[in-house]
Amino acid sequence: MKMKMHKCNLCNVYTLKDNCPDCGGSLNVIYPPKYSIDDKYGKYRRKLKEEAKEQAKRTN
Repeated sequence: MKMKMHKCNLCNVYTLKDNCPDCGGSLNVIYPPKYSIDDKYGKYRRKLKEEAKEQAKRTN
């Protein structure tokens, strides 16, 4: 059995359980994905980061 830390989307509680012990809400795994040389989504992340920088420049 793999034990991974989870964080509740609603109340921000950390747990190892499958559901939030406080509110019963859904959880997300908080660990980043493993590094891979064959990064399938790298160009999308770079594009998103570039767009966020451009939007920040426009709002300032």
